[in-house]
Amino acid sequence: MGLRPEETSGRKRRPFMQHKRSKLANRTIAAGAALILGGGGMVALNVHASANEDPPARAASPSGPRMATIGCPDAAGALPDVPEGARQEVDRELAAMDSQITEAYRKFAEARGGSQDQSSVLGPLKDERAASLGRIGDAVERQPEADRPQGLDALAPCTLRAGEQQGNGQDGDADGDPQGTAPDGSRQSENRDGQQGEDPEGKQDRDPDGKQTGAPQGNGPSASDFVDIRSVRPNVPRVQNRRTASRGTFTTDCGRNENGKFNPDNVIVAPGVSNGAHHMHDYVGNQATDAFASDDTLAAGATSCRNQGDKSTYYWPVLRLQNGKDEADAGADGGGKDQNTGEIQTPSRVSLDFVGNPTGRVTAMPRFLRIITGDAKAFTNGDANANASWSCTGFENRQLRNKYPICPRGSQVVRTFKFQSCWDGKNADSANHRTHVAFARSNGACGLGFRPIPQLVQRVVYAVPPGPGFAVDSFPEQLHKPETDHGDFINVFEEKLMRRVVDCINDGRRCR
Repeated sequence: MGLRPEETSGRKRRPFMQHKRSKLANRTIAAGAALILGGGGMVALNVHASANEDPPARAASPSGPRMATIGCPDAAGALPDVPEGARQEVDRELAAMDSQITEAYRKFAEARGGSQDQSSVLGPLKDERAASLGRIGDAVERQPEADRPQGLDALAPCTLRAGEQQGNGQDGDADGDPQGTAPDGSRQSENRDGQQGEDPEGKQDRDPDGKQTGAPQGNGPSASDFVDIRSVRPNVPRVQNRRTASRGTFTTDCGRNENGKFNPDNVIVAPGVSNGAHHMHDYVGNQATDAFASDDTLAAGATSCRNQGDKSTYYWPVLRLQNGKDEADAGADGGGKDQNTGEIQTPSRVSLDFVGNPTGRVTAMPRFLRIITGDAKAFTNGDANANASWSCTGFENRQLRNKYPICPRGSQVVRTFKFQSCWDGKNADSANHRTHVAFARSNGACGLGFRPIPQLVQRVVYAVPPGPGFAVDSFPEQLHKPETDHGDFINVFEEKLMRRVVDCINDGRRCR
């Protein structure tokens, strides 16, 4: 696959949270430069990125301190269906539990493993989670004909999980790409860096004097989170279109967030909660989106989309250069307060395409349908809902799910989000924000009880310097791991325009 035409540079500064920023100076991060970690730690990387050199099979592996994080059971995913009348209170408690983990991680990181025993962090965290889980149980039980969820107590304890060596330097893929993911949403299971490193008693991370050595020095990413894209074999499967396939495409142009709309809210997962995401989001489309936006607010909001009939909300975690320079949010929620540091990058290109189904015609999305693809907590939750897909322009037949790509010069970093394309035909949302939609089967067909809808394919491109000097925003305890990448979408198409989208796709046309 050849390189795409040169795309507009994404390093122009723009307004941030109502504050003007000066224009970024041109900068180059050479291969082998220091990677500055979110909490202030530093590790030298020995990864070659020159387009004139052969891709390395494995990079050098300097020794370094072990990173560690706090892993907690995913309460949202474990809950059964939550009655509608209890959802607001349940969502509020789940958001509070995220804040509890963030605060516990902060205390753990500040302790550096020496002045504070892990039990002094994990014990209070367990008590706080148990109280929130109790209130969740009460909220559900108060609803008519609803039983109290069972097994909530088991979700309270968290563990300290040892991760990989910082500065590991291994690109981890000499033989191909075990981390590949199909861009149609099909997911392959594999172990991720640090997944098997649990040590509940903390024995393996203590020095001879009994002091812990497993506390994080900064909060990631590590050198082992990067791989030269040229060392990855092509891994994108092709789904064969049937004769009845819907082959059209509808493209909506909503800009690149030149408006500088950011906030650390998540109106889908944590409605009514400020800083519900604990990381900063880029927004395109609806300009009224924040934690407190109702459906009516979104319907009345302005849009950055060229077609004013599309007031949908499209958002994803920002990408930052890890270059030690402060952003305007260095002391704010979602930014420095949540261990997200470095300069936010404006994408050089954002494309939003709605495509058809390989097996048949699509049906209209309901207005205000909410879809989340990927899992912001995939590093600790596991890969059941992970759907990250990283690559480089010119190499997009090679996709990475748990590695960041090192792109050769002239190539740009690409994040691709392929959203769920099957809908249950009834609900615009669900208690866990997932079960009302689904990915198609490997042959492209929807499962029993689901119908095809236009699939949103979101492609976000960045003109960052070659090398491993960037990271996606994340919850602090997720260590900026690439597998935590995710995208969110709320459909606010006018009904007339949505009918046009469906007709265009089903008729096999390309429309805007």
